[in-house]
Amino acid sequence: MAMRFGSDSDDLTETHEINVTPFIDVMLVLLIIFMVAAPLSTIDLPVDLPTAAAEPQARTDEPIYLTLSADLAVHVGETRADPAQLGAALAAATAGDKTARIFLRADRRVPYGDLMGVLDQVRKAGYRHVSLVALEGAR
Repeated sequence: MAMRFGSDSDDLTETHEINVTPFIDVMLVLLIIFMVAAPLSTIDLPVDLPTAAAEPQARTDEPIYLTLSADLAVHVGETRADPAQLGAALAAATAGDKTARIFLRADRRVPYGDLMGVLDQVRKAGYRHVSLVALEGAR
């Protein structure tokens, strides 16, 4: 509650204004607390990821679709391929062009290790431009 002095009248009137200084003090203290606590809230989880041996190469314009279905069947384009002979199937689909872009699509039920195994086979066959395909999520 504040009072105004210095007027000619004998009536003391109250001014109805909010003193925001304590509010600003509290907000600055909270800001400092969150600035200190935010870096501490990040957690680094240990994950045993599969390894892949690969070296980068040049980019191309013609994509080849490599599909890994839920039952772990591999298809190059529309043709089913033997997973052991994946390099030969890709060579036939790309006419031996190792710079061809490969789009890898996998069912969401495929285990991560199996997906990385197929990706490793593709990269060991010499195909370095592999893109993972996913559906665009709702915004």
